[in-house]
Formats: sequence, structure tokens, C-alpha cells
Amino acid sequence: MDQEFGSRIPHLERDGSYDNWYCNGEIVSTLGSFTSAGKRFSEPASIIPEGNFSDVPPGGYDPHAHVKDLAIDGVDADVLYHSVGSSLFGITDTRLCRAIFQAYNDWLVEFCSPYPNQLKGIAMVLLEDDIQAGIAELKRSAKMGLVGASISVYPGHGFFYDLPIYDPFWAVAQDMNIPLSLHVGTVRSRTGYRNIDPPEHQTGADRSNSDHWVRMSLSHLVLGGVFERFPNLKIVNVEHELSWMLYWLQRMDLTYIERPTQATYRFSSNMIPSDFVRRNVYHSFQEDGIGILHRDMIGVDKLMWASDYPHAEATYPESQRILNEILSDVPPGERALIVGQNCARLYNFEAYLK
Repeated sequence: MDQEFGSRIPHLERDGSYDNWYCNGEIVSTLGSFTSAGKRFSEPASIIPEGNFSDVPPGGYDPHAHVKDLAIDGVDADVLYHSVGSSLFGITDTRLCRAIFQAYNDWLVEFCSPYPNQLKGIAMVLLEDDIQAGIAELKRSAKMGLVGASISVYPGHGFFYDLPIYDPFWAVAQDMNIPLSLHVGTVRSRTGYRNIDPPEHQTGADRSNSDHWVRMSLSHLVLGGVFERFPNLKIVNVEHELSWMLYWLQRMDLTYIERPTQATYRFSSNMIPSDFVRRNVYHSFQEDGIGILHRDMIGVDKLMWASDYPHAEATYPESQRILNEILSDVPPGERALIVGQNCARLYNFEAYLK
């Protein structure tokens, strides 16, 4: 990053016995989640927010160690998302935030480069204040080889994704066939919800309802007609699991049909809201057995299993056991779609499509 940002650049600092990520004078992330892969199976009480970089598994920052850990877990290939980067969507200085995202994207290209058939990266793109800058970074990232882009899961009250200001961005993403991800924990701080919170403010209630934000953004995309205007736009719902979607899809359909004075945008075709979700939205999940039981309501061709390695909630190194449990009654053809083929097609893992 440009040194003009000085100490505002993300960096590690030791606070007492633990390391923390600082940016712009604030703690943006602790390290406990990144040092705890596998502990949920053996010693869940030992998972705490605090941690040290020395305890982060090398697979979290070294691509050679990363692919070795994939092999241990029985995983062939990986789509890589931001970890600490999720909380950086809470930085209110858009110029600083945009520079951080660009630096991250450059680093991610370098990380994936030794294993182009196994590791593919998702860029971070900021849309706030300057849609054209977001478009430029989307194009730049794609040119460098990144296969998708992560945008804020919720852009802020009054800045909803159904507004016409975003249409140029959707158009470019559609034309370039770039999937756009709505990842858990990437709420923009202008919403009144602070994305950068000290650990003691991150409650079980917050964690249990994290899908609220993606529901709102997907609802705006559907009920605001974005998917009708951009029928080939691909959105990926990341790390929010599946079960909540059953009720949400039903409520959207009923609202559209029975409350037209509230669902004021009317589709030009006979499609209803759930049809657009099944056509345009993909879903990354870890171990939602209830969602799998009702997979036909969501769309089997849009479900993509993920391990979330190397985080505390990851299925690593027990992924094969967990998959066998939640997919035990799923036919082999559907299982193949869910554990790999849907993802391989979306992100063009050519070696796994042959």
C-alpha cells in the first residue's frame, strides 16, 4: 500500500498476551478464530476471540501449506475468500478502504499463482461513493485472474442494491460473467451497525441472526427487479447456511402475490420471487442438514459445500465425515453437484469439469 497511509495501514500489534489487527487506529480483528481450526471437535471451550499470529496454521497464509491441508481434508480445490478482510468493510474512510482492497487483491493473485488449478481467489470490491471505481477494480481483478468479487453483504440503509446507481456495475458483472458474493460479516458501517466491534460486543444473538443482512440485500435484488433487468447476473450467498431460506422464499412469494401495495415492482413475466432466487443465486454452506433435506426448494444446482478452512467453525479436518452425515440420503448425482460440480462450473475449474 501507499506509505502515505502510514499507521492507518492494516497491521498487527501485541496487546498484552495477544495479537490484534489494527487499521485506522482501531482494532479490526482479533486472531482467535484463525488459530482454532478443528478445536470445535475436540475442545470447543478453548475457542476464544483472542489469539496470536504464531498460532495461525501456515495454511492460512502459505499456499504450499494450504494445499497440503486440503489434501488432509480430502478436498481437491478451493475458492479463497477474505478472512480478516471481512471486517475491513467496516472502515468508513472509502479511500483507505479501496486501497486496502486493491492491495489484498494483488496479494491474493500471488497466493493462488503456484496452484492455478486448485486455488482460485475472490476479489474485494468497494462500491460506496464511486461505482465507476468499483467497476474498474472488478475489471482489473478479473484481468489478473480472480474469479469473482465480494461486495458488502448489506450496503447501508438508503443505499439498497435495487437503486439504479448500481445498474452499471451489475451490467459489467453480467457481461463479464463474474459472480458477485455477499459474504457474512461484510456489512458497511454506515448502516448504524458497527462492523468493527470489540469481541465483548459480538454476542451469540448477533451470530445466530447473521443471515438477516443477506436476506435484506437478496430481497432488494429480487423485489427491486434487478434480476429481471439482468437475467444472467450471478450472486453468491456465502456462509449463511440454508435453512432460513425456506421461510424467506415463502414470505417473498406471498408478499408479492398478496401484498402488491408493498411489493410495488411488478415483474413483466409470470415469474415470482422464488423463481429469480433459484435462477440467479448460488449458496455456499458448511453443514446444514435441514437445508439439504429441503434442497429442491432452494435449487440443487445452486448449492455449494464449503469447509471454511482455517476458521474456528470450519469442518476441517472432519469434512468427509460431516459430508457423509448430512448427505447420506442424497442421490450420488446430486451429491456430486453439491460437493464440487456446481462450484467447478461457476468458477471454471476446468481440470474438474473434464
